[in-house]
Amino acid sequence: MKAELMVRRGVFAVVFAGLLAGGTYAQSQDPTPQQQDIRNDKKDIRSDKKDLAKDRGDRNADQRDINHDKRDLRKDRADRNADQRDINHDKAQLVRDDKKYGADSAPAQADRKDLHADRVDRNKDQRDINHDRADLNKDRADRNADQQDINHDKKDLSKDRKDRNQDQKDINKDKKDLHKDRKDLRHDRRRH
Repeated sequence: MKAELMVRRGVFAVVFAGLLAGGTYAQSQDPTPQQQDIRNDKKDIRSDKKDLAKDRGDRNADQRDINHDKRDLRKDRADRNADQRDINHDKAQLVRDDKKYGADSAPAQADRKDLHADRVDRNKDQRDINHDRADLNKDRADRNADQQDINHDKKDLSKDRKDRNQDQKDINKDKKDLHKDRKDLRHDRRRH
């Protein structure tokens, strides 16, 4: 009799353990729609964080380009101004040499040649300035577009976090309702 009782209890224990394991397996394989929403929201959050990091990197690279272009622009302006000073100096020298030696003299011709070379340098520097300005404007536009992307990604991230939190609140409320319903059911069964 005792052996039969032990076997019966062992069989019930194995069946009960199997049912628990099967229930756990079923729960893990088939998530509720709310749990699936949370998973999707977490996935969206991770994706938005990656986008945000990439956009910040792009913005920072654009800012470095802007700073580089500003340095180039300052250098080109300094070169242009130095060339303009050379032109002014050569003009004054040319006037002095024309008065002193005559318009067709060798020093006057050399001054005209220096003046021409200085004007060529100044014009080249001005072209560099114009080119650097265009680069600077383009880099600023790129940076601003990247900043807009960052702002958009921040909004998405905030919205995804809000969705995730709301889904979690819904799950918690449903768990509370389920617990209350089970409690009511047990209470109703005890009455009958």
